[in-house]
Amino acid sequence: MPDWSADRVFPFTAPLSTGQSATHDIHVKGDGPPIILVQELPGIGEETLALVNRLCASGFRVYLVHFLGPFGRKTMVRNTLRMLCVRREINMFLRNRQSPFADWLRALARHVRDQENAKGVGVIGMCLTGHFALTLMADEAVLGSVASQPALPVRSKGDLQMSEQDIAQARAGMADKGPALAMRFTDDKLVPDALFSALKRAFGEHLETLEIDGSDHSLLTIDFRQPAYDRVEAYFHERFALS
Repeated sequence: MPDWSADRVFPFTAPLSTGQSATHDIHVKGDGPPIILVQELPGIGEETLALVNRLCASGFRVYLVHFLGPFGRKTMVRNTLRMLCVRREINMFLRNRQSPFADWLRALARHVRDQENAKGVGVIGMCLTGHFALTLMADEAVLGSVASQPALPVRSKGDLQMSEQDIAQARAGMADKGPALAMRFTDDKLVPDALFSALKRAFGEHLETLEIDGSDHSLLTIDFRQPAYDRVEAYFHERFALS
């Protein structure tokens, strides 16, 4: 595991769109403009912690959301089973509407912005949390978002886990603040052409895309590719006007 320890950890509780509430730990590290990093399905292993370190070294404060699995270890099979326990928050098969977790993330973005007294926050979603980053562009608290290998809904034939209203509001936010960024490997079976093309159609010129040759999945962590990380770092430097 990389040399890593959080500056602080705090539980964050907020409502879901169902009217229920959820509480998850937030690990905070670094100094600078705030970026919310939402874990992917395999869990928060050494590769995710290395990503936090990279972002911190680049001048950001990272708010790492831990909602699934043991901290510090990847447990892909067990976390897939654990998804049954958090199904009330994230439903991998929903089409044309958001999972309830979207409202929780929106509340977190506003909380972080207010706590930091910042103009806004950045968001990175990965895999099952990737598309949340895009729809959060509708919120006034979010300045920029990256969707790395956005994989929901599972087995998409061109459906998105967003309603037409979600898309319209996010697109308006992108038009006002600048484009979001979506990335994938070109032959990623979990992010098929139909799904990625649907995102391009939905957001058009308001969505910047980056596609890396290959059939791997996790661009920023397990299957790390330097060009993908470099674009993410540059994207947030642009959003926060860092030199």
